[in-house]
Amino acid sequence: SKDLKGAMETLIEQKRQKLSTVEKLDEHMDFASQLIFAQNRGDLTAENVNQCVLEMMIAAPDTLSVTLFFMLILIAEHPTVEEEMMREIETVMGKQKLQS
Repeated sequence: SKDLKGAMETLIEQKRQKLSTVEKLDEHMDFASQLIFAQNRGDLTAENVNQCVLEMMIAAPDTLSVTLFFMLILIAEHPTVEEEMMREIETVMGKQKLQS
């Protein structure tokens, strides 16, 4: 637990350093960045930030995989919804290659 906490603190500090050197901040605004800025404003403590990032790292993969699983099952059970989603993707993306 102590090692994990230290690793989180190191990662957050690396992120803080990266944010201080980027030219275009909007390209680097993710949840961890928002937490760091909230700490800078005094809205969160360093411990709050560490805990949130730790929970994202530990809990997010499980909840995300379960959510994606059920989403895919629901899409498979509703082919008209799948067709609508594909049309929307094609409308937005056109001939562009899909990327993550």
